[in-house]
Amino acid sequence: MGKIGFDNKKYVTLQSKRILERIEQFGGKLYLEFGGKLFDDYHASRVLPGFEPDSKVKMLLEMKDNAEIVIAINASDIEKNKVRGDLGITYDQDVLRLIDAFTSIGLYVGSVVLTQFSGQTTVQAFENRLRNLGVKVYRHYRIEGYPSDIERIVSDEGFGRNEYIETTRSLVVVTAPGPGSGKMATCLSQLYHEHKRGIRAGYAKFETFPIWNLPLNHPVNIAYEAATADLEDVNMIDPFHLEAYGVTTVNYNRDVEIFPVLKEIFSRIYGECAYKSPTDMGVNLAGECICDDEVCCEASRMEILRRYYDAMCSERQGLSAKGISDKIKLIMNRASVSINDRPVIKCAMEKAEETDAPATALRLPDGTIVTGKTSQLLGASSAMLINALKVLAGINNDIHLLSPVIIEPIRKLKIGILGNNNPRLHTDEILIALSICAATNPTAQLALEQLHKLRGCEAHSSVILSGVDQNVFRKLGVNLTCEPRYQTKKLYHKK
Repeated sequence: MGKIGFDNKKYVTLQSKRILERIEQFGGKLYLEFGGKLFDDYHASRVLPGFEPDSKVKMLLEMKDNAEIVIAINASDIEKNKVRGDLGITYDQDVLRLIDAFTSIGLYVGSVVLTQFSGQTTVQAFENRLRNLGVKVYRHYRIEGYPSDIERIVSDEGFGRNEYIETTRSLVVVTAPGPGSGKMATCLSQLYHEHKRGIRAGYAKFETFPIWNLPLNHPVNIAYEAATADLEDVNMIDPFHLEAYGVTTVNYNRDVEIFPVLKEIFSRIYGECAYKSPTDMGVNLAGECICDDEVCCEASRMEILRRYYDAMCSERQGLSAKGISDKIKLIMNRASVSINDRPVIKCAMEKAEETDAPATALRLPDGTIVTGKTSQLLGASSAMLINALKVLAGINNDIHLLSPVIIEPIRKLKIGILGNNNPRLHTDEILIALSICAATNPTAQLALEQLHKLRGCEAHSSVILSGVDQNVFRKLGVNLTCEPRYQTKKLYHKK
């Protein structure tokens, strides 16, 4: 296990208490906009070692009897088939995944709201699908002049056109598959409708990053800028908080820019605004739970590097606009980060040059770096995985973990039956083969038992890996980066 820099138990306790206090502040009902990911918050777990990816969910479970969840999804994202980069699934698929995930642990999902709805055919099809599955669905419409035309927004032609979301609990958590889904607008629309019905309700925001009580140029906050470079988010000092309290805090540009509008909207609805700054709106206490600042700083520097390589690969694959990697390069300079700070990069590239073929490298928890090269039987990432398990289990490198009796039928199936051109085994096929061998081979079983030790390890590939291999490393918890180049010059690259 790596070093811990974040006290997760303290975080869950403090955070739950803070949210309950905010509910009480507003008289018993709170709309809580949840920024970032409720499930699978791997960015937070990478930059704050010790933060558990499901920490926010655990916090909500502390008050599950009082909480219900509303999932917002932008109709345009459904129409464009927008994909979650970390999971490789579309936003509409992720809505279904989130509903299942929440309900399976006892959290109540009240409804789904389709934001910026304008009658799109694909969106209506998704709406019908949800209704057929027994999910309540509401429509929120585009408001002309949003967010500047406050007269229109706070009127029957603005928020008043939106369908009122029926809620039954004191804490309404508004979450989404990703950014730009309309969470804040959903909360504000509900406040308008609740006020018209004589129901007292408030609004707060739970955004993990940037961490408001860390310095502007703290690596944890800089890593957030790298993670959101495609959204053009920029960390900045909250000028409203500084003016109101004389205290320097950190927020990001979108919240600072929209605050005067939000303040006016609150004033139109309630007659006054409970908040003096964007920082006031937040309830995040992550900064209070950092127990080793240097551990978090180092982890954040590595995250910035990973984001740089992810951006370069995404641009190479045509999945994102050009120039994002250049922005992150500037962020790297601000954080004094260099590719030389990630040893697996050098090791992978040296192995690739030595063998004149794709290669990979992985750093184990004790700092040992193992590599994998391309062979007739195995791809480089598969070879690296096997080599890593051998080292972790203390198995001699000359010992073969996989029996040819197992490997050969798989190869024949791939080439002869399924029509694959690549006879080499992917990482998922290697793990299946190893599992089969483990049934009769104690050494293979010993290697298989080491898989959990790979979580949090760093790896690098000299080429862009297949989607299959990337997904396996993601599930194993390995932090993978790839050079922005393909193994071949073919125009079609299977995932």
